[in-house]
Amino acid sequence: MGNFLGSLPVRLVIGVALGIMVGLGANESLMQVILTCKSLLGNIIMFCVPLIIIGFIAPSITRLGKNASTMLRLAIVLAYVSSIGAAFFSTFAGYSIIPSLNITPAVDGLKDLPKLLFDLKIAPIMSVMSALVFSVLVGLAAAWTNSTTITKCLEEFQKIVLAIVTRIVIPLLPVFIACTFCALSYEGSITKQLPVFLMVVAIVMVGHYIWLAVLYTLAGAYSGKNPMEVLKHYGPAYITAVGTMSSAATLAIALRGALKSTVLRKDLVNFGIPLFANIHLCGSVLTEVFFVMVVSQVLYGTLPAFGDMVLFCMLLGVFAIGAPGVPGGTVMASLGLITSVLGFDATGTALMLTIFALQDSFGTACNVTGDGALTLVLTGYAEKNNIAEVSEEENVL
Repeated sequence: MGNFLGSLPVRLVIGVALGIMVGLGANESLMQVILTCKSLLGNIIMFCVPLIIIGFIAPSITRLGKNASTMLRLAIVLAYVSSIGAAFFSTFAGYSIIPSLNITPAVDGLKDLPKLLFDLKIAPIMSVMSALVFSVLVGLAAAWTNSTTITKCLEEFQKIVLAIVTRIVIPLLPVFIACTFCALSYEGSITKQLPVFLMVVAIVMVGHYIWLAVLYTLAGAYSGKNPMEVLKHYGPAYITAVGTMSSAATLAIALRGALKSTVLRKDLVNFGIPLFANIHLCGSVLTEVFFVMVVSQVLYGTLPAFGDMVLFCMLLGVFAIGAPGVPGGTVMASLGLITSVLGFDATGTALMLTIFALQDSFGTACNVTGDGALTLVLTGYAEKNNIAEVSEEENVL
């Protein structure tokens, strides 16, 4: 019971509920305090965004550079193509479905929010795009020069950033979310828009199943093998992922299921499943793309421009590869994209963090289940190119 109450989605739900209830009965003085807290917490979270980008993108690139091989490069390409494919599928679905949901920004009859008690600005150490370019250049250069010192520094910095995320950012999120929903409730907009988000969660879950069907169909067609021989063993892994919201926690169950398949090569299961658990996040990406479009329509009255969504999807695939392995890791790593490419403010990012985390368990389950399809493609590629199977004692890299 304690673990259940301590999970991030439960704490977010509690934060949302408390925020709405307090907002409905708050007076102006109390709202000044709450809005000041919201501003301060938002500044702290946004200060951490460039650190998160550097801490996870740069070390990921150095790792890939150190282990560059044919199968590894293929695995990375497969993971990226699957992720951006899911992103574009979600984008086109968003442009088709969201206008028919009759979502309108709730601006009529809203209360004006009071002024802050004080406004403490905490500027990030660099812009989001600067952090991304810095991460890519340093990561590539460290891999090219085989710089063990820089590589170790980046690995240590990643541990530091993960500690910041898990011990500071994530514990602050429920409070930040509560303050945000308190403000929305005080304004009067949340009661009109909450049913929309419940509907959107159901739509996204259907999208997960469609994308998994696409992945397994393509994998079966390429490999010439029956994809159901893989998919039928993923039930326990799917359920575990829903319960834990963690690809890492599900890894042992996913490996056990994939090894039972008669159409997957054992050496490629041992290589591909752990790798894809870290770099293949098609379900999370699909979820985030659809949600950013819904939040944009709700808060700003319009869908993002198509060009902005194309850029967002392409970069999101890169960010997903280096996303931290924590609940909501994908949206956490891409906060900078949401603010810089799509122009979201603190309220928009708070809504994104909330609805993404509430749906993160099913996104993780889609990620984990999709790994089996990509491993089937690796098996097909190895057989078509006469790549010999290696024993467990040998290194597939």
